[in-house]
Amino acid sequence: MQGLTKRQEKVLDYITSSITERGYPPTLREIGHHMGIRSTNGVNDHLRALERKGYLKREDMKSRALRPVNVDDKKPHDNVRIPVVGKVTAGQPVLSEQNIEDYLTVDRVLIGGAKEVFGMWVNGDAMRNAGIHNGDFIFVRKQMFAENGDIVVALLGDNAAVRYYHPEKEHIRFVPAGDHHATILVKRQDFLPMQLLGVVIGVYRRL
Repeated sequence: MQGLTKRQEKVLDYITSSITERGYPPTLREIGHHMGIRSTNGVNDHLRALERKGYLKREDMKSRALRPVNVDDKKPHDNVRIPVVGKVTAGQPVLSEQNIEDYLTVDRVLIGGAKEVFGMWVNGDAMRNAGIHNGDFIFVRKQMFAENGDIVVALLGDNAAVRYYHPEKEHIRFVPAGDHHATILVKRQDFLPMQLLGVVIGVYRRL
């Protein structure tokens, strides 16, 4: 392998630590913020250099496919216990004791490398056209940020809503994927990071 510049080492270290601590790689925007790089093209230049030198693999141009070659790609097929969240209370962390109504043991392969994951039963058909139906069980990666187009769980008013996430300059649009459901528009200044409960990473449906 070729040697790395100090900047390339810093990028690789940040990606590795993110996977180790959170279970998934950082976004291009997060890498740029960490490195002080304003454009995603600048970030991609570093990633391409790491790929070319044999230190990084990625299946496509998406940052979530990043994988340092020294990180074990094997996903252990053991069981993991995840909390099942019921009614979420405003002002309380999503995984606080009063919000957890049960625990479910699942094969770790269902949630990949994600560490902080919780489950919820879906109430309603607002995301039906995205393959998420009323009564489905969703796996949610707990985080207070999301990328444009992610399916998220957000606390909107008194309810935890499942919607597409589309941030704009002055508003955040929470867009449904079901008939007869309206887009929820929230002013950026009124939406707190803690209201974004997580990103949907999987769905389970009983037949």
